[in-house]
Amino acid sequence: MRYRIALTSALAVVLLGALGALAGPGWDPVPMTATIDVETPDTTIGQSQGTEPIGTYDVVTSVVTVRLNGASVEAQISEPVGARGLRPGVVFVHGAGTGKFTRAFRTQAHALASAGVVTMVPNKRLDTYTTRHRDYVAMANDYLRSVELLRGLPGVDPDRVGVFGESEGCWIVPVMAADNPRVAFTILTAAPVVPPRQQAAFAVDSYLRNTGVPVEVLRAIPRTVGMELPGGGFGYIDFDVEPFQQRMRQPVLIVYGTGDAAMPTVQGALQIIDDVSTAGNPDWTVRYYKGADHGIKVDGKVDRDFLRDMAAWIQGLPATGHADPRVAGAEPHQRFLASPVARPRWYAEGDMLVALLVTIGISLLVAPVTWLVRRLRGHRTPALSEGVPVPLAVMSVSAASSFALFVVYLLVVANLAQNYRTNALVVQGGWLLVRLLGLISVVAGVVLAYRVLDGRRRRHVRASRTVGGRWCLIGSLTGSAMLLTLLAYWNVFPALL
Repeated sequence: MRYRIALTSALAVVLLGALGALAGPGWDPVPMTATIDVETPDTTIGQSQGTEPIGTYDVVTSVVTVRLNGASVEAQISEPVGARGLRPGVVFVHGAGTGKFTRAFRTQAHALASAGVVTMVPNKRLDTYTTRHRDYVAMANDYLRSVELLRGLPGVDPDRVGVFGESEGCWIVPVMAADNPRVAFTILTAAPVVPPRQQAAFAVDSYLRNTGVPVEVLRAIPRTVGMELPGGGFGYIDFDVEPFQQRMRQPVLIVYGTGDAAMPTVQGALQIIDDVSTAGNPDWTVRYYKGADHGIKVDGKVDRDFLRDMAAWIQGLPATGHADPRVAGAEPHQRFLASPVARPRWYAEGDMLVALLVTIGISLLVAPVTWLVRRLRGHRTPALSEGVPVPLAVMSVSAASSFALFVVYLLVVANLAQNYRTNALVVQGGWLLVRLLGLISVVAGVVLAYRVLDGRRRRHVRASRTVGGRWCLIGSLTGSAMLLTLLAYWNVFPALL
């Protein structure tokens, strides 16, 4: 009997593993083979006549209101005290998040102002910005209102006002700059370059590999990032910024930190260079800052060399737009390409998964609800035959526990990855526990199947003795089978393919 259970359980696990592998899509990122030639580790951008270093001026701030279409936002202006003549200006475009001038770009805006550049940090418009809906073209039009306001301020040279974008803002800045001479220059910091869906897959892969997760967890990337999320929306996730970059004719400063695992640091710079060259634009400069993170920060502080170089580049334009060295700083490393993400098949799209989870929940609740109703009505006769309740309960509970732990495991690992931390006990031990619970569910299901079959063959006894027992059996079997299939889809069972 034990050998029969062991052999059948092993076969069931192999079949579930094969089901998960065949359900697709797979995950096999393309290695990054292209390189970018860094000319020198010195990021300094040559000083030209009329440029002033950071700290030259005291800085005064004021708050203005920017009128948008159907709304308004406040913006903070930072100005150099006592600076003579018309000054260049910069409007900062936020990355993901709420984007308040009280918290965002404080160091960058103050540093540039102290070097004689008038800066403007508007609050992000939030009434049209949600997790489910973002319109980068509309956002670009909103930020252009800030550009126009800054161009009209006293002491600002309207022909020398540019825009600074960081992360998600680098999908907005090219829209603002394309075919638009009112934008004098652009600074793209930690630019994703590829559509958000590709960027998300690249970042998740990079973070998870750094955390040391099993390869089976990596295979879940396209099955999550590639799906259409429940309830629709999220159209922006496939926004392609490349056509706008190919119409940028302004000088562009491209900035990455070599400690930024979330961005395609080599691919991004090469793509922007290629795109602006398509526009006939020779004015590009690339800088890599050693160990700097996504915000060009080292140990939580904005890199001072970055601030120095940015101030010199802005003030030195147009000469600094194409001055040597074109590419400088630390050597970047990018292991894989940020590539298009395969879509899951119809049965694994977001709405279908939600429907499946609801069905599973209802199915698994049948047994405890039936038991409770029978108890309240005073029924003491067993609803199931002897030997059936224990493996049935173990199968259901262990399958549900495996899936619940799988979700918790992903959340914990994501937290570790985002904070650049590793924990072998959590990463490896947690995955082993998820698999162990799934295996227990399979074994319990096999034991249940043999007990039901043996009861019918040898003793002519049905597994259920009452109508309620029949519903308990059907609900638990249906819910557990669906859960095991779902666990197989998420690669919990080892695949031999």
